[in-house]
Amino acid sequence: MTWEYQQPVRIRFGNGIIKCLPEEIRQFGGRNGMLVTSPSFVRRGLAAQIMAESGGLLSLLYSSVSPNPDVRECDECAAIMRREKCDFVVALGGGSVMDLAKAAATICLTDESITAYLGTGKAVPSAHLPLIAVPTTAGTGSEITCVSVLSDHSRGMKSPINSDGFYPNLAIVDPELTYSVPPYLTACTGFDVLCHAVEAYWSRYHQPVCDALAVHAVRNVLTYLPIAFEEPENAVAREKMAEASVIAGLAFTIPKTTSSHACSYPLTNLLGIPHGEACALTIDYFMHLNVEHGCTRPDELAKLLGLADAGVLAGKIAAMKRQLGVRTNLHDFNLTEEKLEQLVQASKHPNLKNNPVEITEDMLREMYQTLR
Repeated sequence: MTWEYQQPVRIRFGNGIIKCLPEEIRQFGGRNGMLVTSPSFVRRGLAAQIMAESGGLLSLLYSSVSPNPDVRECDECAAIMRREKCDFVVALGGGSVMDLAKAAATICLTDESITAYLGTGKAVPSAHLPLIAVPTTAGTGSEITCVSVLSDHSRGMKSPINSDGFYPNLAIVDPELTYSVPPYLTACTGFDVLCHAVEAYWSRYHQPVCDALAVHAVRNVLTYLPIAFEEPENAVAREKMAEASVIAGLAFTIPKTTSSHACSYPLTNLLGIPHGEACALTIDYFMHLNVEHGCTRPDELAKLLGLADAGVLAGKIAAMKRQLGVRTNLHDFNLTEEKLEQLVQASKHPNLKNNPVEITEDMLREMYQTLR
């Protein structure tokens, strides 16, 4: 096997580590930074606090970030960066905030719209503003990846854009920032972590470093996600889930995600299912399917976790979905044949090519019929 590993993002991790942000901003040497965040952090006062503690270096604020950020939001943010001559960016929030900030910090140095790169395959420019990513959920791992997932609601699409220029310069990961995340969102983001790690492990582009990271992340999620869900201020569970999120991000950046993520995009775009819940909906199904078609990776993963085989692991994941109250089927949507076919066609996403076995249109149709 020939492989290589690269991770250019410096990571600072620990409870209370957010206090180092002003010091890190000064080290960047920037003078006119933008804080990109969500409306909730403006309402709660954290955005104002962080801007005040920057000593005037964070002078711009963009907070119009929706849960599935649209290309128009990205373009609007980039336009402000461009007009105000912003020279560094801090992204405070969940994956949506970080995805938008990464793309805006690049596109602002051009005269283009991000739509030129969403779903087109066009190479993204490498130049970008320096970016500090501060995650507030244990979920996407976006703070250490080169991926930005954006939507174009006018075209009815949601898709990732990959660029080495999207890597943040620094990730500040403070588990205490996740204490206020409500149980349902904790479950959704936690299952996103699980899917990142599981799919990284069985991806056809897996490699040894990412394999080891994936196993560590899956073990953390299976152990600590139920605790974080039941006890939101359990310091150990929140820290271990934040750790799992970062490590799963490191695990999937190179091998990429596969079938469950491919299907998650239309499930979110067409049915409005939150991303992590959409990924979780199909992960156990694809685990069985991959094994049935000759892939040994799911069984290997299960054994490394101390379980008998992939069937036991899939059952454990299914039980955790029921325990945490995330959906296990699509019954309540009353899907018509037309809508089901829309899901099938929209699931033929490039990420399917990363799956260890070929996923055909008929396989997708059968899966959605089963979930229906």
